[in-house]
Amino acid sequence: MTDLMETLVENREMVQPNHANMLEVAHGGNVMKWMDEIGAMSAMRFSGETCVTAQVNRMDFERPIPVGDTAFITAYVYDAGRSSIKVRLITEREDLRTREREQTTESYFVYVAIDDENRPTTVPDLTVDSEEGDRLRQVALEGENGDS
Repeated sequence: MTDLMETLVENREMVQPNHANMLEVAHGGNVMKWMDEIGAMSAMRFSGETCVTAQVNRMDFERPIPVGDTAFITAYVYDAGRSSIKVRLITEREDLRTREREQTTESYFVYVAIDDENRPTTVPDLTVDSEEGDRLRQVALEGENGDS
């Protein structure tokens, strides 16, 4: 069994001109790619297996990330099935000079754990052993259903 807090992954990507669109903000496709990679890391920490993206339930782009700022991405597993793993992803725009952050993007990805023959394989049960873990899981479950 793996605890939710053990699946928490945070990472930053500096938005460079080659990541930007003609408005000089991060291209949505780059943000999705970064989120997908961080989400897969969270799913693999949870399962101990290679994980592949099966579904993106929702992708809400709320505001842009300008060139020069970072995309601060947080991911954690909030639910799991037999071989599937649900991961909540939040991206924030971060100005490294001021440390100011604001949420830019939120999404819910589903990954599938696979074995050495690329076939779905079982994953452990998710446990939640802290108040913070309970809070994160509840927020994810509500958001997944559009209640956030």
